[in-house]
Amino acid sequence: MARPRRQQSGPGLGESLAAPPLPLLPEPDADPPPGHLGHRARLRQRLLTGGPAALGDHELLEMLLFLALPRRDTKPIARALIARFGDVAAAVAAPLPDLLRIEGLGEAGAAALKAAQAIALRLARTELADRPLLNNWDRLIGYLNAVIAREPVEHVHVLFLDTRNRLIADEAQGRGTVNHTPVYPREVVKRALELQATALILAHNHPSGDPTPSEADREMTAEIVAAARVFGIVVHDHIVLGHGRHTSFRRAGLL
Repeated sequence: MARPRRQQSGPGLGESLAAPPLPLLPEPDADPPPGHLGHRARLRQRLLTGGPAALGDHELLEMLLFLALPRRDTKPIARALIARFGDVAAAVAAPLPDLLRIEGLGEAGAAALKAAQAIALRLARTELADRPLLNNWDRLIGYLNAVIAREPVEHVHVLFLDTRNRLIADEAQGRGTVNHTPVYPREVVKRALELQATALILAHNHPSGDPTPSEADREMTAEIVAAARVFGIVVHDHIVLGHGRHTSFRRAGLL
């Protein structure tokens, strides 16, 4: 009598192989790797658990530069940015030639900072969308500060509004020197008519940081008010921005 054949171990025909076990992920409180990679991990964890307030300005810049400069220790670069420009807002708003003078930053790092600035501006503008600007003063000032307050030369912007004082467009009307920007009332009114705007808010920065209106500011405002009045367009305000301060023509009794 033939001996029965021993059954071979392992799966037979028609049976599927069992999937290998997945590798275990490290626990959130696992020890981070040494060196600057560990520093990055600790910063990331602080941000995720404590929010942006848990990080200082230079630490936020470090995190911003992580992806742009993955092979570099970004801590000394971030500290150099703060030493040169003062804070994180000034760093991301700094002119590109000034940024490129920071050792180790390079074009990749500068592009990361400019991307952050663009996101901040779009976020600020989104918060103004479909809102009457005159009833959202703090958001308006925050937006204008982000757009032009830190520019090294004067920039003049005109905010074109509809009948409900909602923003139609924010357009730069001129860029000048550290203390003067030529603005042509005829061009401002022409653009308002093209956009079917019924009201305007003027805004410009003083690179000196002092938002006190100059005599030239007053004359330019009066000329635009007079030209706009002919077509039934109202100039609600002219806002001059300095470094963390501003002057409203309307609130100062100048308009």
